[in-house]
Parts: sequence; structure tokens; C-alpha cells
Amino acid sequence: MQGLRDAVEAAASDEAKRQLEQALTWSLRVDEMVREVIRDIPPIPGVHECLASLQPRADIMVCSSTPLEALEREWGEHGLDAYIQLVASQEMGTKAEHLDLAAKGKYEKDHVLMVGDAPGDYKAAEKVGALFYPIIPGQEAESWKRLGDQAIEKFFSQTYSGLYQQSLITEFNASLPEHPAWGLDLRNEAKRVE
Repeated sequence: MQGLRDAVEAAASDEAKRQLEQALTWSLRVDEMVREVIRDIPPIPGVHECLASLQPRADIMVCSSTPLEALEREWGEHGLDAYIQLVASQEMGTKAEHLDLAAKGKYEKDHVLMVGDAPGDYKAAEKVGALFYPIIPGQEAESWKRLGDQAIEKFFSQTYSGLYQQSLITEFNASLPEHPAWGLDLRNEAKRVE
């Protein structure tokens, strides 16, 4: 958020400043709405078990574009924070920067697995050369089950990359709607903030 505030201050024209202020207002409102609305939502079935099985074998971190306050609250609310070593939020940079800083000089690129549910997660993994495991929209519980039952062992045995990973990414890409259902809601909220 500080980067956006800095951009408002450095805007080259009144129009650019107005547009950046609008984006800042919208971003602050989204963060506020998340604090108001996102409460008492249980984790997807299988997440606890999967993270618990990974914890003794891997360093686990959260890479997110969500504000730190929300991540700490959401991960702590159901005890998921017990499995992780680091929470990297929007205040700490991009997801690709999180991955790069956490793994550079510590792990080979094929020893880093990004688990994500959005194309941006895949792009972040791809940018730093990490592997990617997709959580398929509408099949979240099944995706976490497959991660715990199958993909983790393929990752640790170094048989994950190549055809297996590509088949998951192909399935992920095919599951993405051309026009997300939430898109209209965000456009309406953006207009309301104007």
C-alpha cells in the first residue's frame, strides 16, 4: 500500500494523481471489507492434514498479496499458523519477490513448490523457476487431497516436474472461467468508491 501512496505523491499530472488516489481509496476499501466480512470461515477440508504432513519435511511460508493483518488473523483463527515459518504479505513485495527472497541460495529451484489458486500464483512460480501445484477452482477439497495423497510424494521424490506438473497446470487452465463470477461485483464496488 505504501508504494501506491508514494505513487500518488509522485504523480506527474493532476489526472494521474486523481486516478492513483482513486486506486488507493478502492484498495483501502477492499482491505476494510475483508476485515469486516472474512471471519469464521473454516479452512478447506484437507488443508490442516496436508500442512501437518508437510511441516516436518518442508519450510512452509504464505505468499500473498493480502495485507499482513488479514493473513495473521485468518491463518491464526483456525490454527493454520502453527504449520508455517513465515507470512509474506503485500507489504513485503510481490509473490515472485517472496519466493525469490525465501529460496535464493537456500534451495534449488526444483525444490520449491508454490501452491496456489490463481494464475498470478503460477506466474510468480514460473518467474522464479519454482514448481507449481494448482488448487482447482470449484475442486478445492479434491485439490488439497491430491496434494496430500500424491503430489507431495512426487515433489519429494523429484518426479513432480515435467508431465505430472504440466497435466495439473493444463487442468487448472481449463478450469478457469473466461469471466469470473466476482468480476461484476468488483466493478460495481469500484464505481461506488468513485
